[in-house]
Amino acid sequence: MAFDGTWKVNRNENYDKFMEKMGINVIKRKLAAHDNLKLIITQEGNKFTIKESSALRTTEIIFELGVTFTYSLADGTELNGTWRLEGNRLIGNFKRVDNGNALNAVREIIGGELVQTYMYEGVEAKRIFKKE
Repeated sequence: MAFDGTWKVNRNENYDKFMEKMGINVIKRKLAAHDNLKLIITQEGNKFTIKESSALRTTEIIFELGVTFTYSLADGTELNGTWRLEGNRLIGNFKRVDNGNALNAVREIIGGELVQTYMYEGVEAKRIFKKE
């Protein structure tokens, strides 16, 4: 339940390069870099609810660990995949619907911050969140 709470993005690492590799145009990349993303995460057993709100959109994602689901990124890219819990880390393995390429993600609490690490086609990026 360490992920439960409200998290606001504090900083990004290599996020622009990651988005560029994903094929996101420069205007959307600039907007996304300053989106003021806020996550409200709740966990009930194996079920997670994540409410995302940003300057770009507001959405709610509900998933169960180990169960495949479809998710759309803010730019409209659709992904299919699963999240699983390994120790204190949420591990996401997704494939893009449009080209089948893998997008992997890890969410973990490090030093009281929520660190989201993304890997796509050899490019790694991080978004670091502080708890509100």
